[in-house]
Amino acid sequence: MSKQLTKAEEQIMQILWDLQEASVKEVIDKLPEPKPAYNTVSTIVRILETKEFVDHKPVGRGFLYFPIIEKETYSNQSLHKLMNGYFDGSFKSLVSFFVKENKMDVAELESILKEVNKGK
Repeated sequence: MSKQLTKAEEQIMQILWDLQEASVKEVIDKLPEPKPAYNTVSTIVRILETKEFVDHKPVGRGFLYFPIIEKETYSNQSLHKLMNGYFDGSFKSLVSFFVKENKMDVAELESILKEVNKGK
């Protein structure tokens, strides 16, 4: 999977990842004000289907949409793209950047390292 989401598509995907499945109306209900038009959201959902991020099932006269790409899979792919595009593929450079730019203290960094070690 190498397709990237636009900001609007990602916003819709975040809602679908949270809800697991939803109609266009339910997605719109979760969007912040000002709410986009029904047709706008419907078009974005269809684009997500074309990009193979979302599928649907018929329910009554409408459809329920659900993600077919896991959030973690997309997050991992996006992080790797960021790392390769801006940090020459170096995880060390990526972490160093975030530590420096966010003025992270040693305790926070140690906490992160503990979490990383738990996952190994």
